[in-house]
Amino acid sequence: MATFIRDRRVPVFLTGLLLLVALPFASAGPAGAAERVNTNDSAFAIGGYDPVAYFTTGAPARGLEAFAHTWNGATWLFVSAAHRDLFAGDPEAYAPQYGGWCSWAVAHGYTARIDPDAWDIVDGKLYLNFSTFTQIRWRLAPSRYIADGDANWLRLSQ
Repeated sequence: MATFIRDRRVPVFLTGLLLLVALPFASAGPAGAAERVNTNDSAFAIGGYDPVAYFTTGAPARGLEAFAHTWNGATWLFVSAAHRDLFAGDPEAYAPQYGGWCSWAVAHGYTARIDPDAWDIVDGKLYLNFSTFTQIRWRLAPSRYIADGDANWLRLSQ
């Protein structure tokens, strides 16, 4: 009888684990035309973080409203005028892929918020992810997820 109870607990445990992993994405949905750039529920692109800082300092940094720039229908913040000017001169070089939405989620056909600490630069492009756990999964096959994300983003960003 103990074996039967143990066997029943395994599916319950796995179901609970699946819910823990899936629940953060439950409210995520497809990006519409008005949501081409992720604001992470703030007034600013990627929650007010400076996209140039990922390239120059190798770390996320909160931008300041004093160094704001509007591009692609969103207001982007930067830590300095120099970062703002770099971005304004070539936004495609610094803007995160998929409008700053979670790269792993876009690769799977939907959008999700991001954690500014879950990021990678691959082939000179910035990719953000929902969490460090999601980033670990994304790092298992970034080339595949980038190819899938590129294909899905065409549909999601329309």
